[in-house]
Amino acid sequence: MKIFTNKRNLIKEISGLKSLGFVPTMGALHEGHLSLIKKAKIKSKQVLVSIYVNAKQFSSKKDFKKYPRSFKEDVNILKKNKIDYLYIPNDKDIYSFKVKNPIYLDKFNKRLCGRFRPNHFKAVVNVVNRFLEIIKPKSIYLGVKDFQQLSLIKLHIIRKKINIKIVACPTIRENNGLALSSRNTKLSNNQILKAGKIYSYLKKNKKLILQKILKKSKSEIIRKIIDLGAQKVDYLECLNIEKLELCKNSKTNFKIFIAYYIGNVRLIDNL
Repeated sequence: MKIFTNKRNLIKEISGLKSLGFVPTMGALHEGHLSLIKKAKIKSKQVLVSIYVNAKQFSSKKDFKKYPRSFKEDVNILKKNKIDYLYIPNDKDIYSFKVKNPIYLDKFNKRLCGRFRPNHFKAVVNVVNRFLEIIKPKSIYLGVKDFQQLSLIKLHIIRKKINIKIVACPTIRENNGLALSSRNTKLSNNQILKAGKIYSYLKKNKKLILQKILKKSKSEIIRKIIDLGAQKVDYLECLNIEKLELCKNSKTNFKIFIAYYIGNVRLIDNL
């Protein structure tokens, strides 16, 4: 595995590659990241992983500083998985140039997490756009767990006609159903159990939850989620995943989207 901290050296190394797969991460790697990497290794001749904690997408400096970091462990994991390239840029490497493609931010960014994290998705699409202009991969591997992020990056790539394939990878979960996330390391065993119960409740009652939301009885569901262990629910919505809008009837192809807190940890999921 070759490690690069400078984009000039990286570009010299990879500029001639025609089947490069890109897996962007913020480190603190877990099985969810590894599932993206494994798929990339199957579908791409070479795989490049980035580790960069992007300060601009955090709502506060405190949250940025608290984000889990495990750099040495991450490098060892990537070496064991025989990754071709690891790119670890600094802020200057990412933000010191003018992009060719100004970002397109679809109105979907105002829904779900966008209501509670102003400018978060603008920062996410911006940094991914910058990575794409530096790396110029053939494909990018992103998790469905971050559905809103995935959708906004996809809409940007389509609108700007960027020649790159997006590979959406399924959510990887704990045995109790909790979606894997770097933030899960901040949960106690008891909190993980509570999060698993919330997932099980949502999964078993998916159609009922849609009916309650359509009947303006969402508060009943939120109370149940709090009874199961959540401190607070930021949002609970059923979205038509094709139109990226709130469900208007029970016949639509939909997913439940939720953001809630267990202790001080904010968890998101869709199912």
